Amino acid sequence: MVISSLFPVFALLLLGHLLKRFKLTNDDFLKTSDRLIYYIFFPVLVFWKIGGADTGSGISWDLCLVGIIAIAAIYLVSALALKMFTVSAFKAGTFSQSCYRFNTYIGMAIVYNALGDEGVKHFSILIGFVIPFINVLAVSTLIWYSGERVVFSERIRVTLREIVTNPLIIGCLTGLLYARFINRFPAFLDNAFSLSSAVALPLALISIGGALTMKSLRGNLGLSMVAAVIKLLLLPVAGYLLLGFFQVSGVPFKVGMIYFTLPASASIYVLSAQLNSDTELASAAIVLSTLLSFFSLTVGLLL
Repeated sequence: MVISSLFPVFALLLLGHLLKRFKLTNDDFLKTSDRLIYYIFFPVLVFWKIGGADTGSGISWDLCLVGIIAIAAIYLVSALALKMFTVSAFKAGTFSQSCYRFNTYIGMAIVYNALGDEGVKHFSILIGFVIPFINVLAVSTLIWYSGERVVFSERIRVTLREIVTNPLIIGCLTGLLYARFINRFPAFLDNAFSLSSAVALPLALISIGGALTMKSLRGNLGLSMVAAVIKLLLLPVAGYLLLGFFQVSGVPFKVGMIYFTLPASASIYVLSAQLNSDTELASAAIVLSTLLSFFSLTVGLLL
């Protein structure tokens, strides 16, 4: 199961990297595909999988709770690491995000390969709960260390904007509402969503692979490694213990372990650029955690 779940994902990541290296794709293509994935294909996939699923009794609320508690714990660990390694204010917001923010696209691809539609349903609902919480932590930390005097009301406005306008959250919430009141798609819509979702994951993985570059590791390897250890070792351990404590089992347990062992999200770079933090460290953290996540995900799938 491990090879069949991980190989297609990392093969497409490698393909994306090679396509960019041999100039079959370029930065304009990657930017366009990123927008299509973020605003259309992925929210539609989440809406379709949740909207057509039986969510009445199948939601693992304990999994959602564990996801939030584990992220909160690792956020505190990242705050301690900032002090321990005397991370500069310019790098602090980026470093903090790198310790807990996860790559949704890689997660969805692996969950789908390993656990099918049921796994996708649990993963979609999980990310619908944790993404708002993560956005609050990330935006607040970036603003705090940005060096700008930002009033409290402005912090609230920026944070709410990141949550309310997040297409994945919109897709999850509308999917839950659709599942609650309708729950079935007409055949013509079902087929359209099926074709759309077939594009989403391969395009997302090729785009992620195209954005990976080893140059970003120069000068940032040390902090990137610390963030990767926290993200890919401490977070999975905390998650595993919490899943056991709350007696989460079966498919929700597997979804939880995949979620906890995912690499850092590419959105770290975007937020860092917007809120005056270190984009080079963001790139380095994304690359290193993506490369090392093969090992953490392997362990997560074996448990």
